[in-house]
Amino acid sequence: MWELLRVGTYRWLFVSNMAFFLAMNSQALVRGFLAFRLTGNEFALGGVSFAVAVPMLLVSPLGGVLADRVDRRRLIMAAQGLVLVSETTVLSLYVTGNLQFWHLLGAAFVMGCVFPLMMPARQAIVANVVGRERLTDAIALNMTGMNTARVVGPALGGMLILGDDVRLAYATGIATYVAALLCMLRVGPVPQSSARKAPVWSNLVEGFAYLGRNRLVTLLLLFGLLPMFLTMPFQQLLPAFAQNVWPVGSRGLGLLSAVVGLGGVAGSLWVAWRGVGSARLRVQTASMLGFGLLLVAFCWTPHFATALVLVFLANVCASVFGTVNSAAIQTLIPDEVRGRVSSFLMMSFSLPLLGVLPVSFAARELGVQQAVSGAALLATALALLFLRSPTLRGMDAPARSAQ
Repeated sequence: MWELLRVGTYRWLFVSNMAFFLAMNSQALVRGFLAFRLTGNEFALGGVSFAVAVPMLLVSPLGGVLADRVDRRRLIMAAQGLVLVSETTVLSLYVTGNLQFWHLLGAAFVMGCVFPLMMPARQAIVANVVGRERLTDAIALNMTGMNTARVVGPALGGMLILGDDVRLAYATGIATYVAALLCMLRVGPVPQSSARKAPVWSNLVEGFAYLGRNRLVTLLLLFGLLPMFLTMPFQQLLPAFAQNVWPVGSRGLGLLSAVVGLGGVAGSLWVAWRGVGSARLRVQTASMLGFGLLLVAFCWTPHFATALVLVFLANVCASVFGTVNSAAIQTLIPDEVRGRVSSFLMMSFSLPLLGVLPVSFAARELGVQQAVSGAALLATALALLFLRSPTLRGMDAPARSAQ
């Protein structure tokens, strides 16, 4: 892990990623604060999340095509520049007293469009920089940075809100976006994709055709995405647990959120530190089953202290599962389709946001404990169904030979 950070190009890429995700997570909290302050309506918070999730899901395939057609480094920088312009516009409107709720929806929509344009290139460029033999370690280290930003970013944004004034918080987020862009300038040239420069639509069809020809990659994608669609929405329902299951208030909610984030950091850091060798399937299976069962136990424990331990361990398992799954896919795919396949991995960001709707509806009708534990058991059963596939059970040999 530490040897990777001695590679200059990867080190600047890692720092750029950290800075971008730190700013993004901080700004998400501040944007939600502003949305609630402007409207006084809890539904506005859902509207902001929806404005991010829908374009993120729809634009992802285009981002994958672009990542295979153009210079990935320049694509990342252009996308970061658009985010910088959007957030600077919001701050200017706020300072001049002209900010309205629809401006926040617009900024969220821009992020939802830009993020899937940039992330496939961010994921694909890692393999260009470090090579296949160190890809698992690099992806695990990237996931560690992203999960750390998910913990630190909202905390930083919250601390920088001074009463009802968000100018310092917003300006700090913008400065961090600038730092991310400057760090990308230090990333040296990387090999270009060898994808055929056919029409965009043809490239998109080729990406789906590749998945049709490669059953193992397709199964790994579905194995990673579908259970997460059912289980990860529990994070958005933590306020209901803090209020209705254990009456711990806002401090307890903050503690729950922090512990969830720390579990994600610990899981990805464990993969970066220990690695998984050739036991990818065994690690994925154990971590997915552990996540589902620990989440059920979290829902029904009567003690808040025990719940903190359980949700920490559950998110350790979820992070290990996601990291190993992504690394296995990136190891198997050739570089000429890496961006397009990486765009399908982008669904791991958007699907949980969309999954909040059915799970939250079930929580309203049945109760949050019943809804989340039921979703966790369903995800566990779905994972076991995937494991009946001989193709998936034989994943370790092709993944090992591809390194």
